[in-house]
Amino acid sequence: MQPSLNKIVIASNNAGKLAEIRKLLAPLGIEVMTQSSLGVTEAEEPHMTFVENALTKARHASLATGLPALADDSGICVSALRGDPGVFSARYAGEPRSDERNNRKLAEALHGQSDRRAYYCCVIVLLRHGRDPQPIIIEDTWHGEIIAEPIGQGGFGYDPHFFLPELDKTAAELSIEEKNRISHRGKALARLVRMLSENKTAPIVSA
Repeated sequence: MQPSLNKIVIASNNAGKLAEIRKLLAPLGIEVMTQSSLGVTEAEEPHMTFVENALTKARHASLATGLPALADDSGICVSALRGDPGVFSARYAGEPRSDERNNRKLAEALHGQSDRRAYYCCVIVLLRHGRDPQPIIIEDTWHGEIIAEPIGQGGFGYDPHFFLPELDKTAAELSIEEKNRISHRGKALARLVRMLSENKTAPIVSA
């Protein structure tokens, strides 16, 4: 019988991400721990791709705690900016991180641009232990447009500027349930939940 995954550390301190992840993993009965609650510092994110950064963060948290670790690296990629802010989305306007300043910088960068296409990308990595040679990696995207003025009070990050033409709403106008059904992170996590519930992954054990 394969050991079950009953406790996991989330390699993030982003409150918005944590709320979404907790809600989506709740049906599996998995106890979600945050890395900060276990005294784990944030990992460096020196890489140019989402997948490399997600692997780095998951490995850092798993090695530090001895627990399976889940990391998400995500950001918004804008066509007219050749994919920027990309992996630098959280720090686009520098430190300290600020959604408001990031959004203002993005709006300014797109001033006068007719091409407003953009997409969120999310890469999720699950490590069974810190030296896991075969991590589970899932990627998904969410397409929309960038609008100049923010609309909506929900979500986080670039959500108030991320407009969804098919819904005539921004991501910040969606409920968390609506967002989890269609967002990049929601779709990626849903796929992970299906994999775990259908027992299609290799055994998951602690280090």
